[in-house]
Amino acid sequence: MMIQSTLVLRFSSVKTCAFSPILVHHRRSSISFAKSLSTFQKNKGRDGRLQFLFVKDTIADSSTTTTASSSSRQSTTLFQTSSSSSSSSSRSPQGFETYKNKNNLDDQLVSFLSGNGEIKVTACTIRNLVNDAMIQQSLTPTPANILARSMACSLLLSNGMQKEQTFQLTMACDGPIRTVVSIANAVGEVRGYAGNPGLGQMYISEAIGRGTVQVVKMHPDWPRPYNGVTAIEHGDIDRDVGIYLAESEQRACALAAAATFNGILCTAAGGYVVEQLPGCTEETSARVEENLAKLVERNGGDDLPAGMLLSGGTPLDICTVVLEGLDMKPLECVHPKLVCKCSEDRLFRALRLLPRGEVDRIIMEEEKIEARCEFCGRVYRMGPKEIAKRFEEATGDPSVDDDFQSLQ
Repeated sequence: MMIQSTLVLRFSSVKTCAFSPILVHHRRSSISFAKSLSTFQKNKGRDGRLQFLFVKDTIADSSTTTTASSSSRQSTTLFQTSSSSSSSSSRSPQGFETYKNKNNLDDQLVSFLSGNGEIKVTACTIRNLVNDAMIQQSLTPTPANILARSMACSLLLSNGMQKEQTFQLTMACDGPIRTVVSIANAVGEVRGYAGNPGLGQMYISEAIGRGTVQVVKMHPDWPRPYNGVTAIEHGDIDRDVGIYLAESEQRACALAAAATFNGILCTAAGGYVVEQLPGCTEETSARVEENLAKLVERNGGDDLPAGMLLSGGTPLDICTVVLEGLDMKPLECVHPKLVCKCSEDRLFRALRLLPRGEVDRIIMEEEKIEARCEFCGRVYRMGPKEIAKRFEEATGDPSVDDDFQSLQ
């Protein structure tokens, strides 16, 4: 029933985001480091997993920027939390007890700052979260893989934002997956869906096809959201999001996200993002790219960093490798979880946005209104009497967020 599915989409994607597809087959590879590294370097010019795609004009030789970078880092108060004090900077990675996550038993997102304040690294593992999403949405491995990469990217890029802010990633594509959406916030809450949850086995790039990477950042106090769009070049999500960061936001980042599956079970899922902060020197940037090459060696395959996570590596281990030789200051540790915002109130709001005659027609034909949330799979049903009563009691403008919030 097209009308009903339209209601579901509107009702479930209020201030939402999108995500994208993945490769269905994920096998641990015994590939050598040289071959693995060459795989990443084939498309070196547009592959943001192993290097910084965007080169900032402000990067200069460390001998000429010591004073400038020092003052710049002092002004970058966003990352100077109490947890990144001078005492913590001297601690070894083995001392970060609260950041350890043996065998990735728990979903986790951690972030660290380099000792010189020039690099921020964020890494996550979300295997449990992906398996829960597969159950809720009846996902087959291909769309589940797609969703895993998309949600990992959204979680990584929402880290450090304000608590009320949301990050929405949408892969608007012409492939059989149709579309992928994921939404996350700074406290680790995430949700998402794939347009074709029952898609059969195929490569991620084939499932996604061509289209655009669309990012929406929203805060309740902003008069309008921030929007950014770039073209899909690779169709594997993480590399396309990396290109988006370089082209649309001019951010010097290295980003990777991947997942592995054994049948219908997600065995590993996660990612990392490495970002240059103001005052980052060429020396530091080069050291980080060298460390990223070591990460590829430890990962052992092209699904970076899922191979490392599958072998027992943790987000802390990823950050330790990336910041080797640069010292580490802990910033944050959160535990991502699926959180859906659907409710009967949101469904009724969607109904109020339709012409009343259209609502009456659906009730006459179906004898009820039924809608399924695209994010969590929950089904809502409202009968004629309940709908009539709600319309009689309805006040305010359903198209105005403030009026809608006051009714909840």
